[in-house]
Amino acid sequence: MADTSVQSRKDTLDKDLDKFVHVGEAASFLSRGLVAPGLALLFLALSAVIASLYVMGQPGAVVIVAAAAIGAYMALNIGANDVANNVAPAVGSKALSIGGALAIAAVFETAGALIGGAEVVATVSRGIIAPESVGQPTIFINAMMAALISSALWINLATWIGAPVSTTHSVVGGVMGAGIAAAGLWAVNWFTMSGIAASWIVSPLMGGVIAALFLAFIKEAIIYQDDKIAAARRWVPVLIGVMGGAFAAYLAMKGLSRVIPMGAGQIAAVGIAVFLGVWALAHIQVRKASEGMENRNQSLRALFKMPLIISAALLSFAHGANDVANAVGPLAAIVATVQANEVTGAVGIPLWVMAIGAIGISIGLVLFGPKLIRMVGQQITRLNPMRAFCVAIAAAITVILASALGLPISSTHTAVGAVFGVGFFREWYTANSSRRKAYLERKVDRERQARNGKKAAAAKADRKREMPSELEEDLPLGIAGYSFGVAGETSGAGAEIARRKLVRRAHFTTIIAAWIVTVPAAALLSMAMFMLLNLIS
Repeated sequence: MADTSVQSRKDTLDKDLDKFVHVGEAASFLSRGLVAPGLALLFLALSAVIASLYVMGQPGAVVIVAAAAIGAYMALNIGANDVANNVAPAVGSKALSIGGALAIAAVFETAGALIGGAEVVATVSRGIIAPESVGQPTIFINAMMAALISSALWINLATWIGAPVSTTHSVVGGVMGAGIAAAGLWAVNWFTMSGIAASWIVSPLMGGVIAALFLAFIKEAIIYQDDKIAAARRWVPVLIGVMGGAFAAYLAMKGLSRVIPMGAGQIAAVGIAVFLGVWALAHIQVRKASEGMENRNQSLRALFKMPLIISAALLSFAHGANDVANAVGPLAAIVATVQANEVTGAVGIPLWVMAIGAIGISIGLVLFGPKLIRMVGQQITRLNPMRAFCVAIAAAITVILASALGLPISSTHTAVGAVFGVGFFREWYTANSSRRKAYLERKVDRERQARNGKKAAAAKADRKREMPSELEEDLPLGIAGYSFGVAGETSGAGAEIARRKLVRRAHFTTIIAAWIVTVPAAALLSMAMFMLLNLIS
């Protein structure tokens, strides 16, 4: 009887100890989830402290400090939502790990914002609302504050539900809504708005077309050539050179021209010179890296990994130059208005304002970006390093051109449009390419001859190994266990696969719907926020 009592106490003690263990594990899990929000709050506090150091003792210092914290909050949300588009192709193609992508993006986002962001900041801060239409500084400050708060809240909500919305849409909608609430429809510079609205349509189309053209070239000139390695040695250095030349021309336009006056011809000369230099270096590197490689698509993927990483860095730089405006454009307008105590057309961009936007975008990416990185890079269409390179370089070229013109286009539209462009082109090319069909027929003929000889077993192993790189690349996401007959014809379950699409239509419709809703939602929220701020002040 005593033994039974002792055993019961032991069982009860074990159960109690298990409960304590589970409680400890649950507490540890919850605490990990609070690390990112805690670090984000710390950054907001530091931003407010930094702003106070620069404006301490000045009239309206409290307003500037509050605006700096809100601008930092906006920058965090841009990093969490928008920057994912820059590195998602590299992550989705497995060329970069999440950690590596975050590190590259953080460095180049910050550099792009500090070097090339001032022009676009001026467009956002003063180009959407006509300054003369809002005569009182307090009203203008409340309008800019409402725009910051509303756009940041909307992007935060979108990130939480996993929707890659346009942060440019959000901030422009917020500024427009606040301007309408402050002074009516006529306060908005509709000429500027029409140009921005046109860019929202042009940018995804341009990104998609450029990406599709790059992919068409790679397929025709490299992938569906009998000697893939020789074709890659010829053309991969050219592609890397194009990327290097574009990056150099942009740096010359944004950086060197401030020190040394440079015209369009001189900037073009810099781009061409760097293209030739990068091409020569890449030619040597690609030839060395391709020695001993098998004549397989898997080998091509290895050759494209480094160009893809470089293009991801280029896109991050371009995004930093263009989208820092979304975080600190309204903040710069608030600072200028408070310090001048009047609403004027001229606006200076203090370095500390740019730094808050640049660093905030990078921190937001590191803390909250992985969710949307996986969505854009892995769930819309199947990406490999070659397709991801096309997406990244197309988005970079488009965003660079827009930033050079001082036009705050949507980098989300551009990058996601490039992903869709690659996917839809693959659908068309798989169904219509005569080169692909002829290549697969030649491949099957070689395999048939091998089966008739002593190398039947080896040919079967090669076919099994080649199938993912030659045919699976044109299958929808999530397909496995497919079977193909001669010349790539599908049979049985393969017929169902052939009817499926390479781009997930559900994501396409969802993203388009989110793009349409963002501007009016941000504008309405900004109107409400402006009225609330007016009541408080």
